[in-house]
Amino acid sequence: MQSFRTRIRRVALGFIVILLGLFSLLLYLGLSTILHRHFDGELLALAQEESLRVELADHVYVASQRKHEEDELKEFEDEEELQQAIRYSVILDSAGRILWRGQSTENRLPVSSELITQVLEGETVFETIHYPDRSSIRRISIPLVIKDYGRFILQTEKSLQNIEETLQWLAWLLCGTSAISLLLAWWGSGRLANEALSPVKALSQTAETVSGQTLSTRLTLSSPYAEFQRLAHTFNGMLDRLQQVFEGQRRFVADAAHELKTPLTAMKGNFEVSLQRTRSAEEYRETILSNLAEVDRLTAMTKSLLTLAQFAGERPPLVLQTLDLTPLVEEVVSAFSILAHEGGILLQTESEPVPPLMGDASQLKQALINLLDNALRHTPPEGTITVRVWSQNSSIRLSVEDTGPGIDSHHLPHLFGRFYRIDQARDRQSGGTGLGLAIVKEIIEGHGGTIYVQSQVGNGTRFTITLPTGEEPPLT
Repeated sequence: MQSFRTRIRRVALGFIVILLGLFSLLLYLGLSTILHRHFDGELLALAQEESLRVELADHVYVASQRKHEEDELKEFEDEEELQQAIRYSVILDSAGRILWRGQSTENRLPVSSELITQVLEGETVFETIHYPDRSSIRRISIPLVIKDYGRFILQTEKSLQNIEETLQWLAWLLCGTSAISLLLAWWGSGRLANEALSPVKALSQTAETVSGQTLSTRLTLSSPYAEFQRLAHTFNGMLDRLQQVFEGQRRFVADAAHELKTPLTAMKGNFEVSLQRTRSAEEYRETILSNLAEVDRLTAMTKSLLTLAQFAGERPPLVLQTLDLTPLVEEVVSAFSILAHEGGILLQTESEPVPPLMGDASQLKQALINLLDNALRHTPPEGTITVRVWSQNSSIRLSVEDTGPGIDSHHLPHLFGRFYRIDQARDRQSGGTGLGLAIVKEIIEGHGGTIYVQSQVGNGTRFTITLPTGEEPPLT
């Protein structure tokens, strides 16, 4: 598998190669174009300058006639002056024959008929002549009109050696600069990759050391970049959450073991006492009944633990469907009315029309049952428990309020914790497992709602549930 460091270096180097290539190509082509255009301008100016010096049209004509007659070119009378005047040019007649050659011109191949036609029609023609063993020649052909003698062709040429040497030097310079730039880029990309990935390396090393015993470890980065500081903050936040969850699970396991140990110890004690001596059938029966009560308590606790374990998964055990909350509340309250009447407690409901919601009827019943069971166990005789249902701000509210002794404020933040009891001895004697409110919280949050408690010592307690309305299932 390719490392990210190598990937960064290769990508960076690839971009630099592309940029250097484009820059070098554009620079080379641009300079070549500029030099050739400048050279052509100078060559044209030179040809025009030498054409102005041609004032010996009669000599040209005479030379042309003699060449037809004698098949050779005769010298001009003032040949020396003409050679000084026209050094880089040759004069051709309309047939392409050389009438005059400047002293600085090169031997050349015959001129094509196409070029002769173009020039005699008034065009200026540039051409480059390449030689395998020496520098190329740039040549210009312009029309030359001599009064009383007709049209001729003036060709001027100059060597491209300086331009070719300049471009060759530029090519070597660009290649050398590019090679040095690539070496520096490879080295610099390595440094940059190391600097960029050093926080990732530190993160990996820290993650490798994290375990259940070292969740307090935190990542410290010295990087000056905000993104890496955010990465470290996010990673440390994740460790904080993991530590809280791990410690919560550890406390939960310890509390569960402690809660399970109590009835098991009681059962063991009952059996040991019964076996110490022979007892009557009635005494054995009492022992068995006592242990059955402890078994029932263990069964209830196990069921509650399984419910919490199911809600701790990725998908809560909910079967969502559209339902009306008011009939559900009335059904549960009706079932508890007998228990409330036996305890001398008034159980009443106050309901308003509310919109339907998406929910699991059985789970919502269980949440309300837990709240009413909790209220019945903490409400004295002649007390009152009121269940209210109403809608507010596009949500449904459900509250269970009692006139019990109330709860001290320092207990309120912990009420929904697992196995949390305000009065340990009293709650165990009443059969409570310490998981009822924790289950209520999981059920309500599984429906996308919230629950909170309000209480004051001597003024009773009120639990308020808020549930979303609508046909869409809640986000869990």
